Amino acid sequence: MPGAAPFDAAITGIGMVTAAGIGTHRTWEAIVAAEGTAAAPVPALDGTPSAIGCWIPGYDPVEAIGRRRAWRFDRSSQFAITAAAEAVGDSGLDPSAWDGTRVAVVLGSGIGGAASWEKQHRVLLDDGPTRVSPLLIPMLAVNMSAGYVAMEHGARGPNLVTATACASGTTAVGTARELLRQGVCDVVITGGTEACLIPSIVSGFGQMGALTGRQDDPRAASRPFDADRDGFVPAEGAAVLVLERAADASARGARVYAHVSGYGASADAHHATAPEPGGAGAELALRAALKDAAMAPGAVDHVNAHGTSTPLNDAAESQLIRRVLGERPAVTSVKGVLGHALGAAGAIEAAATALTLHRRLVPPTANLDSQDPRIELDVVAGKARAVTVEAAVSNSFGFGGQNAVLVLTRA
Repeated sequence: MPGAAPFDAAITGIGMVTAAGIGTHRTWEAIVAAEGTAAAPVPALDGTPSAIGCWIPGYDPVEAIGRRRAWRFDRSSQFAITAAAEAVGDSGLDPSAWDGTRVAVVLGSGIGGAASWEKQHRVLLDDGPTRVSPLLIPMLAVNMSAGYVAMEHGARGPNLVTATACASGTTAVGTARELLRQGVCDVVITGGTEACLIPSIVSGFGQMGALTGRQDDPRAASRPFDADRDGFVPAEGAAVLVLERAADASARGARVYAHVSGYGASADAHHATAPEPGGAGAELALRAALKDAAMAPGAVDHVNAHGTSTPLNDAAESQLIRRVLGERPAVTSVKGVLGHALGAAGAIEAAATALTLHRRLVPPTANLDSQDPRIELDVVAGKARAVTVEAAVSNSFGFGGQNAVLVLTRA
């Protein structure tokens, strides 16, 4: 909202489901340890050229959601429901007592229920149209993750899914904050989810040349800002945040991880898949987020980078950070551990940034053995850095030239 007074949305709950661990604590511990990429051969990708990914073999939807309901949801919705349950519980709010008409859900997803679509397409080809599941449409539709989360928690306010490619989760959090600022609701369950480690999607990325060639060394495959990076590792997962107005959270004595204090978005208007080389579009989003937060660039202590481990993204993003924020911020990319969870990545990284502020600890970038000399930034590597971060930026960029940036501040 150009010209509006600065507005802080409090993060009072966090839930995460990632390849590094089911639950926020396990994921955070793995990010901080940075012992390598949480990647492994994915059974569903057997026989394809790109067969590794950051998948979650230990996730049991029956245990997480219950046998009677789990089979009705695509894996992406299962992740969202699980992460949302953790986040709402963590917030201390009681859905049985809240006014559901004042609770919104805004989730991001780049692809939606693609795994269900691919599975049912095989059924169609093998067994005919009468054997296709009647649940196919609610399983594949990109909006259903938010719909199902709303049903779980009686959230009857605005219900949205943002689809801005790999910026989707960040766009969702920014949109959630706007709903609070506009007075549309009092609580927003927000974040992102993705589950598309399937042959069609991964093969598509592979054919584009976007994926790593280190198929025989999964733990070292994702290496943001490293001189030997060669592509990203696809991942699945979800993160959900509970947002409230800072004043409301304070009034009820809630524990607050961090504030979402600024949001900016823009388009490159340049290319379907490649970032604009000069980073002009991304710079618009970053400067808009800083302006929204009424913050000078020099006040930023930390950047949670998009940091995909691709040659083009990391180079363009590093130039953007140096040009706008200088060399001072401590930079990290959690994709070295978690891989690239596409539409969920921005939400996962917003959660990690909030934890960085709350715990006064900047995680290292995994697999950063030899920093690309062209990347002239203070990229944290080797071990976590204990430091009080007052203000941080979380960047997300996606195909179609989608750019979204959040500014988080210490509560």
